Amino acid sequence: MDKNRLEAFSDGVLAIIITITVLEMKVPHGSDWPALKPVLPVFLTYLLSFAYVGIYWNNHHHLLKATRRINAGIMWANLHLLFWLSLFPFVTGWMGENHFSAAPSALYGAVLLLAAIAWYVLQSLIIAEHGGCESKLAAAIGKDWKGKLSPALYAVGIVVSFFQPWIAGAIYAIVALMWLIPDRRLERLAKET
Repeated sequence: MDKNRLEAFSDGVLAIIITITVLEMKVPHGSDWPALKPVLPVFLTYLLSFAYVGIYWNNHHHLLKATRRINAGIMWANLHLLFWLSLFPFVTGWMGENHFSAAPSALYGAVLLLAAIAWYVLQSLIIAEHGGCESKLAAAIGKDWKGKLSPALYAVGIVVSFFQPWIAGAIYAIVALMWLIPDRRLERLAKET
């Protein structure tokens, strides 16, 4: 099957997710700088979620550029990923409005964890469609230490949320920063195909 519709649909959904997420930030009442203080936690969670959606969009783009064909399983796995990403506006708003308190921070981490698992499923199905562990795609992805470390850190963040929610937020931010470091593995393979 052709991958173009999958890519276009995913791009559209991710664009909508970012748009809806920014709508959670309400304009403050007041025209001085202190009026922005109550909006700061919402802005910080928006910034974090924007980074995550951008990371997923970027990696999704490179993965699909390196993909020659898709199948029905890949389409469903992609929808599974988009489902978890579509919850970002809700958990972003809840965590920001409640100033990184325990339950919202834990749920934010759970959505990050489930999105990471969905990414792994999608990536695994694409690798299987392209020849499995012996394929060029599998070789390009390699050991994927960031992909294995991220879910573990999300799980730690979820637990830490119940004791020190701000530290959990810092853990989620560290994972995002880890992914902002350019990763050229799939980009090189995409140029070859």
